Amino acid sequence: MASLRQKQIASVRQMVNLNTGCTIPSLGSETVFSVLIYDRHGQDIISPLLSVKELREMGVTLHLLLHSERGEIPDVPAIYFCQPTEENLVRIGQDFTDGLYSSYYLNFTSPISRQKMEDLAQTALQANCQASIKKVYDQYVNFICLEENMFCLKHQGSDSISYHGQVPVIRCQSGNASQMVAERLDKKLRENLRDTRNSFFTGLSSDAFATGQLSFHRPLLVLLDRNIDLSSPLHHTWTYQALTHDLLNLSLNRVYLPQTENVPVGKKPKNKEYELSNADSFWVNHKSSPFPMVAAAVETELEDYKSSEEKIKGLKSDFPASQPEDFFNDNTAILTSAITSLPELLKRKANIDKHMSIAMGLLNCIKNRKLDVYFELEEKLMARTALEKPLLEVIRDPEMGSANDKLRLFLIFYLCATEVNATELKDYTDALKEAGVNLEAFTYIKRWKSLLKMTAAPSEYTGGVAKTVSMFSKLMNQGSSIVVEGVKNFVLKENKLPITRIVDNLMELKNCEEERRFFDAVVFVVGGGNYMEFTNLSLYAKNKATSSPKRLVYGCTDVVNAEQFLAQLCKLGAAIA
Repeated sequence: MASLRQKQIASVRQMVNLNTGCTIPSLGSETVFSVLIYDRHGQDIISPLLSVKELREMGVTLHLLLHSERGEIPDVPAIYFCQPTEENLVRIGQDFTDGLYSSYYLNFTSPISRQKMEDLAQTALQANCQASIKKVYDQYVNFICLEENMFCLKHQGSDSISYHGQVPVIRCQSGNASQMVAERLDKKLRENLRDTRNSFFTGLSSDAFATGQLSFHRPLLVLLDRNIDLSSPLHHTWTYQALTHDLLNLSLNRVYLPQTENVPVGKKPKNKEYELSNADSFWVNHKSSPFPMVAAAVETELEDYKSSEEKIKGLKSDFPASQPEDFFNDNTAILTSAITSLPELLKRKANIDKHMSIAMGLLNCIKNRKLDVYFELEEKLMARTALEKPLLEVIRDPEMGSANDKLRLFLIFYLCATEVNATELKDYTDALKEAGVNLEAFTYIKRWKSLLKMTAAPSEYTGGVAKTVSMFSKLMNQGSSIVVEGVKNFVLKENKLPITRIVDNLMELKNCEEERRFFDAVVFVVGGGNYMEFTNLSLYAKNKATSSPKRLVYGCTDVVNAEQFLAQLCKLGAAIA
């Protein structure tokens, strides 16, 4: 079965191909070149899916922002991909009036209302370009797909979940934002089912049943509020993808690192962009691995590359002193193989350099802020295990990370503690103030905990403490490119985060009267999501692959790292202070 990302790529490809269903837009045997015009939201949707090279292969010669200055390009079809907002429609109408393009293919990320469609048609009539508008489509792709089965809305709006012909079974918490979203979604789904003229459930052909596109196994939609688990978004992470998001601000599958080499005195270093996509095999294989394992894997890749490079260099010394003609006759295949392997070798080297740079950036943060210590402490707090070092001593230590690191540690302690007496709490808050911590986030957490009386919340996180073992001996060798000495290596014990346990209970019908099990589920967090929860759900599905195969999709309002989540908590705290 195709993943969510594959389905969205197929939709975008079809849009770029003028909605003809062809692989490459063509007129007869001749490729039709086009111009792609998108708003910021459309750009964010396409960015993680298709590269500039792939767009060019599909005939897109130019891609421009809708609200940028654009000149007339005659005899070229223009593909618009944007939200049906008032601002965007006014700008499209201006393009009609200016006659910028010979033909217009309008694609809206979410459905356009009848009134807005009529207004747009009136504008086209006034500009006398109605014959140039070839097609208008509602694409239902108003979400950003970051992984094969992970998406976020990122200010795209809440009416963007499409089920390709299947009506979901909705489950949600009661009395919070997820229930409000569930009620609105339920109403919208019912309206679409009743309206046969405008329903994305009737978009499939009459052969849909025969081809299996429609199924009696309805998917499960789990809507959860971020308040269900506030500890996980604050937790210092230890896997490659989650660390890159937390420390290096991974966004839309791209990370930017400052280039410190050969920087003129007095000038700021330029940032270099690194793309981390499914085309990168190293990233695919190691994004869920603990950081020390990633560092070891980078070393292995580097050694393999050096070995291949030495083999090619060694060919030069293999030339005989005499009779070179015989050498060439006997070794043509070897030389041809060496020459053809050079581009792939250079590509491997560039990929190794990329991950070396990212790993070094992560390592510097881990060492400077002692993040391995924070990770271990937080794991013990969540598992309600005794700490080897008093928490107050860690907060007061000026060498222990940043102010926000200490705040994150304290908030996890407070969320997981059954009760903290007033005297002890004052000691903690005084120590945090001395460390320069802004306590507005704690103000909100304190109010939230008192209102909801979440005394049972600590039991939501189960599982073992990460076990400390000796560092990889390979990385300790002199001359190693990545030296992680002084950084602890953890064997991560598999455990289910609160969201994963909720999904497990619902899909396996534990403590439930229903008889039908679910095989497909979309888990959507109303509020900030994170890569740690996505990885945990993916691991759960992987472990169920043999006994009870599951297909899980993780979604959220936006993917936020701990710093961004703290900023949100501070705003809430400031509002109630």
